[in-house]
Amino acid sequence: MTGTATTDTGTGTAAATGAGALLRGWRERRGMSQLQLALAADSSARHISFIETGRSRPGQDLLLRLSEHLDVPVRERNSLLLAAGYAPHYAETPLDDPALDALREGMERLLAAHEPYPALIVDGGYRVLAANRGIGLLLDGIDPELLTQPMNAMRLTLHPRGIAPKIRNLRQWRAHLLEQMERQIALVRSETVRALFEEVRAYPLPDTADEPQDAHEVFPFALPLRIEHGGQVLSFLSTIATFNTPTDVTVSELAMETFLPADPETATYLHSLMPR
Repeated sequence: MTGTATTDTGTGTAAATGAGALLRGWRERRGMSQLQLALAADSSARHISFIETGRSRPGQDLLLRLSEHLDVPVRERNSLLLAAGYAPHYAETPLDDPALDALREGMERLLAAHEPYPALIVDGGYRVLAANRGIGLLLDGIDPELLTQPMNAMRLTLHPRGIAPKIRNLRQWRAHLLEQMERQIALVRSETVRALFEEVRAYPLPDTADEPQDAHEVFPFALPLRIEHGGQVLSFLSTIATFNTPTDVTVSELAMETFLPADPETATYLHSLMPR
């Protein structure tokens, strides 16, 4: 068993105290007891208690194991290590770095292959990093100010001068997006996402939000995004894909959202606008 409890003084104790508070926060957030976490990470409840109260300085390997069992996001694992006095373990490589060329090119191929259906890639703050021509169709007529860099997917969707007035089931879709953001806030300690959540939640709903026939509509599979384009109502089901076991902060926060036609009419319409 590694990570045996040790008593530390001075700087080490201060660092352990900061790490301990963070660790306790993540453990409580996951609803795990000290004993449950200790058993999962091959440690002891006494040791976990000592770490959380600052009585012992945890080893780097143990912190990484605890982070893994608590499903701590990669960026926050680095913060936990720094609080304990260690260097960050995970790199944060800019997406335009040559080291990520293959990854970036692969994502761009995926976006192109999904056409004519919309798809985009966002980071952990919902900033749009890349999008295909299908997304461009949905952005017709929105305020150019919202299209300035960096574009933000939540603002584009929910702003009253964005896509929102064209969404036929806006109340339902807005509730879905706000719930998604709340889940992310519960998972990561991001003041940026929290501020964005408060901003978009305060946007006024346009008068066109939800036609009466949509109020009690039941969707048998998943909630669709119903959006008007060119006088026709398009219906999409969305999926979100992330990378398995990322070891880089940037990669860990990438998400690709794809929109699939929810009915044959939507598919036919998009193919007519963007023939292959």
